[in-house]
Amino acid sequence: MPITPSPARPVRSPAAVNEDIRALWEWSGNVLSPQGRRAYERLLVEWAAAVREDVVEAA
Repeated sequence: MPITPSPARPVRSPAAVNEDIRALWEWSGNVLSPQGRRAYERLLVEWAAAVREDVVEAA
């Protein structure tokens, strides 16, 4: 049975993801709980993907 890749998620702009990262830190008082840390890590991965997408589009 062939594996069907999941559809690609739309990539938000790096600025949009960065805004969420800043909001997370502000909301947390600069001390992340374990749940906040996981959210931060997911946002960092999303931000890196958004930056790569911008580089690809620019090329």
